[in-house]
Amino acid sequence: MSQVSILEKHRKQYQPKVPPSLRQGIAKVKVVEGAAAEPAKDRDVIKKSFPNTYGTPLLSFQAAEAAGGEAKALRIGVVLSGGQAPGGHNVIAGLFDSVKSIHPQSQIFGFLGGPSGLEKGKYETITAEKMDAYRNTGGFDIIGSGRTKLETPEQFDRCIEVIKSLDLNAVVIIGGDDSNTNAAILAEYLKAKGLSTSVIGVPKTIDGDLKNPHIPVSFGFDTAVKTYSELIGNIARDAGSAKKYWHFIKLMGRSASHIALEAGLQTRANVILISEEVEKRNLSLEQIVDDIARVISARAAAGKNYGVVLIPEGLIEFIPSFKTLIGRLNDLLAKNEEAFGKLDTTDAKIAAMSGWLESDGPTGTGLAKTFKSLPKTIQLQLLLDRDPHGNVQVSLIDTDALLAELVGRKLKSDSAYKGKFSSQRHFFGYEGRAAAPSNFDADYCYSLGCVAAVLVRSGRTGYMASIRNVSKGVDQWAAGGIPITMMFNMEQRHGHLKPVIQKALVELEGPAFKALAKSRADWEVQDAFIYPGPIQYFGPSEVCDAITKTLELEQG
Repeated sequence: MSQVSILEKHRKQYQPKVPPSLRQGIAKVKVVEGAAAEPAKDRDVIKKSFPNTYGTPLLSFQAAEAAGGEAKALRIGVVLSGGQAPGGHNVIAGLFDSVKSIHPQSQIFGFLGGPSGLEKGKYETITAEKMDAYRNTGGFDIIGSGRTKLETPEQFDRCIEVIKSLDLNAVVIIGGDDSNTNAAILAEYLKAKGLSTSVIGVPKTIDGDLKNPHIPVSFGFDTAVKTYSELIGNIARDAGSAKKYWHFIKLMGRSASHIALEAGLQTRANVILISEEVEKRNLSLEQIVDDIARVISARAAAGKNYGVVLIPEGLIEFIPSFKTLIGRLNDLLAKNEEAFGKLDTTDAKIAAMSGWLESDGPTGTGLAKTFKSLPKTIQLQLLLDRDPHGNVQVSLIDTDALLAELVGRKLKSDSAYKGKFSSQRHFFGYEGRAAAPSNFDADYCYSLGCVAAVLVRSGRTGYMASIRNVSKGVDQWAAGGIPITMMFNMEQRHGHLKPVIQKALVELEGPAFKALAKSRADWEVQDAFIYPGPIQYFGPSEVCDAITKTLELEQG
């Protein structure tokens, strides 16, 4: 990072704000134990799987009068796991500063390329000079990330060899629900093997689906959705200027629609699809298309042949009929793998699949009808884009193109429609994952790093760093630790019941969705767009330290 922009130069000087309990340094933090924490369900099974780390207490932090405990050097390994999220570098900075404040000989080892770096012993010692180059910056490029899952005893044993060779007091894993599940499993394994090494998780994902009463928001969501909202606002302004395009915008969020919901609240797009609502209302693809066409027709009648449609990345999986189709395609492709592989043309593959679907009887005939109604590009994506387990990779399906084309067909067949329909398509994902963190994420992530250091210093393991009351300003933020096992439930994964952290979907009875539902009918025909503009780092607190609409509504 020898070359930096003027903004980066000034941004490096920003000192993140931390909760009151952490302001005198982590040596003066008192860890207060609460009640033993247990999951909401599947308790017996989870307890049996985690006998050494189950039922540990909730932890809260208080500022102490004097330093407590021995001031000894700590050796901590850190892992960035999964996709990038703005603020990851500040988690490491908070961890680095905290352990150095205890003892100058403390060291942070960054494992390169994610969990595989821990397994293979590939690491880099993070120096003060290197850390200073990455403060308040986006991305995970300080050590890189990866998606390797640590699941087998052989993998864990290799991790133990690395942990012992570096004499680590702790491993801090910065990741999402799957990564923190792995953190809990590693913590249990180390404990069972008699190691005192702590394993601490930090909640990360821009999708916003890692949250619960103790984890109000995962880091990175604030920055990513503000970045997307800026772009959506720019497009809405362009649409209102050119007055000739409908923009179909797909947004990241395969399992949950938090990004689409928040971006909709921030920008007031004309159509805002929420996957969880589609599933709850049992809407078909045809019904979704009809509803979008209805809005376009209404705006055309008002002389407005332009607008913005927001689409969650995982929408297809939430359409009940489409989910059934995808499941059947998976089965038929597995069953007819050899025959399908011998087909050498696109038309032959589509025809063969249509025939196999129809051979299922009345149910298959309906699925075949749905399959045949799709654009050829979508049919091919459903047939050819497979993951290692033989499943359709729905994140690669061009849902924006699918809806734009089907809406165009619908309008063309409607004799009452007199408008002009032209579409533009966009997918906003990578644009926000490595953005420079907002003040909120810079503060939140740095504080999470400090919390992780306190948990390590107090000898805890199998915990996730937690900060609550984040909607009320940093002066009221409350820091602590949450046992990861209390977030578990048992789910079927690849044919086996496994403990996992349940993804938090959009709550249709929650205040954020209700606020959207109350207003979006007015936004359909009116030009009620809001243009959020770029993230601001300097200026009035109401601009620079603003939280998301979702957090304000849910927690405020």
